[in-house]
Amino acid sequence: MTAALQGVDVLFLVSASESADRLEQHRSAVAAAAAAGVRHVVYTSFTGASDTATFTLARDHAATERMLRDSGMSWTFLRDNLYMDVLDDFAGLQGVLRGPASDGAVAAIARVDIARVAVTVLLEPAAHAGRIYELSGSQALTLTQVAQQLSEFSDRPVRYEPESVAEAFESRRALGAPDWQVEAWVSTYTAIAAGEMSTVTDTVERLTGIPPMTFAQFLTLSAE
Repeated sequence: MTAALQGVDVLFLVSASESADRLEQHRSAVAAAAAAGVRHVVYTSFTGASDTATFTLARDHAATERMLRDSGMSWTFLRDNLYMDVLDDFAGLQGVLRGPASDGAVAAIARVDIARVAVTVLLEPAAHAGRIYELSGSQALTLTQVAQQLSEFSDRPVRYEPESVAEAFESRRALGAPDWQVEAWVSTYTAIAAGEMSTVTDTVERLTGIPPMTFAQFLTLSAE
């Protein structure tokens, strides 16, 4: 990666996929960028990234942000809310959104809206140096509301089924996933219950001039 980044001034660093060694991958990427002389890194983080975030993977993002702050390179953090694009996958083949989210809401955002912000930042990175952008959709929906809209815009019924935290761990351990991944899956829902994904921001519209899509608009486009 150090060789590949020779001559690169600005790096758009998309966080690695979920894995047990993701932080090590990020550490290698940041070190390679610094060694290659990259001046500015735009990193896709997660909303509310902190060492104490309920969502365990948001803690990984906080650690990566810290690496970049300490790297000597300039940086911009795009803290994305949960992707609208994955909510239908969460319902699975059974059409059930199942988890301990209580009546918490999530201000999910479409990947295409994140991409528009990224382009805006990458076209003029110096103007966004040292900035942290919390990116959300235009509304916060409970999972009951998400299920209702998925039902309306698809050819199958979808419902939200609350679980206790204990039930959530039990149902996901049955899939044979490693402990760190089970904890990440469950903490997605407990973070929603805690209100840590519910904040609606105006960042997308402020930076791009166009408001982010609603979930209904996203589902309409996806169905076309």
